[in-house]
Amino acid sequence: MKLTRRAFALLAAGLVLSVHAEAATMKLSLDDALKMAHERNSSIKAAQARIDQADAMIVQSRQAYLPKVQLSETFTHTTDPGANLVFKLQQEIANPMTDFAPDALNHPSAISNFNTSIQVVQPLVNVDAMIGRSVAASAKRAQEFMTERAVETIDLNVKKAYYGLILARKNVAALDQSIGIMRGYSTEATKAYNVGLLTKSDKLSTDVRLAELREQKLMVQNEMKNAEDALRVMLKLAPDDSIIPTGDLVVDRTAPSTAARENSAGRNDLKALEAYQEVTGYQHDMAKAQYLPRLNAFAQQNWHDSDLFGTDGSSWTVGLNMQWNVFDGMATKGKVQEAKAKQLEARYNYEAAREQSAMEVNRARRAMMTSRERVEVARKSLDESKVSLDFIGEQFRTGMAMTFELLMREQAFTWAKMRINMAKYDYCVAKSELEYYGGK
Repeated sequence: MKLTRRAFALLAAGLVLSVHAEAATMKLSLDDALKMAHERNSSIKAAQARIDQADAMIVQSRQAYLPKVQLSETFTHTTDPGANLVFKLQQEIANPMTDFAPDALNHPSAISNFNTSIQVVQPLVNVDAMIGRSVAASAKRAQEFMTERAVETIDLNVKKAYYGLILARKNVAALDQSIGIMRGYSTEATKAYNVGLLTKSDKLSTDVRLAELREQKLMVQNEMKNAEDALRVMLKLAPDDSIIPTGDLVVDRTAPSTAARENSAGRNDLKALEAYQEVTGYQHDMAKAQYLPRLNAFAQQNWHDSDLFGTDGSSWTVGLNMQWNVFDGMATKGKVQEAKAKQLEARYNYEAAREQSAMEVNRARRAMMTSRERVEVARKSLDESKVSLDFIGEQFRTGMAMTFELLMREQAFTWAKMRINMAKYDYCVAKSELEYYGGK
């Protein structure tokens, strides 16, 4: 019994160790995170699969000039007089002396026929199918641009989550510092209250502020977990994996350049819309081409026999087939109108996207410049609030400053630390968005 319990204990310990072994702590730079996303992200893989689909459409479009070859085997067993005579002729077993007698023609015996056939159809003139090759090629090019844009979008989201994780960790560190400072002042307030130098209300106010800071830390820790979860999903990591960013919220010393392209013509999504305009143009031509005739050549070889895959009776046929859709109840005319409307829609969507991109570039540039100025203001405010807090703190210890003055200075100091962190985060995000919207 003791041996069994020990075995179960060892097994349970092994399972716990295996679970902990699966969870990993990763120190990632931003470049590492982006590289990992390129290799693992499911959205990027889905976009790459759409390129494969577009490539498959190009393969299918080769039917415009490649022949179609069809092999068939048909078995028939019948007493039909006409079919009976035809099958005998095709099998080359007809006997003029017996098979053409009136009674044999009208009441023939059942006959079995195996028909082996090979048919080749070669397109000669098929304008709409030929245009379909151009449609497929342009569609693939558009999808390639959209895939590149999907990668850029994932990059932007990875950067936002990565910077958000750094921001949350910095805010937690800032709150820990404020909690440590406030805990020291709370201890001083307790000592002053015990000797009658401080009222109970003032003493409790320091405890209330300490509780507020702890609550704020819990909220920021939740934000940190959310950012880490978002990053884990985009990097396709295990739910228990922990990410420690090795980067920082870096603000450039120089002002952002105004050389970013206003029209963002190099953006991959705009290139995709431009390629889609070509697609709709070809589709319009393709719809109009349905008014034209189609010409196909065909050749067929047949074998007829009473046995499977027999070759006793053989024949061949060659010919040309022309089909001209003279009138189909206005269906083709409606398709032409629909294709023209889609072509106009694609053009207007492209124009709207270009106008939107210019606005996005300007907005991101303004946000970047504003964030950089906010960093300078917040840095100055942080320095001043620290000096003010230290001064009031010394006075509070000697009984020359009121508790509310201490709390006001501490709140200003904590808020300044959070503001500078947020300003740096906004700068990094705005810089990333400027690159994204500018098509760099």
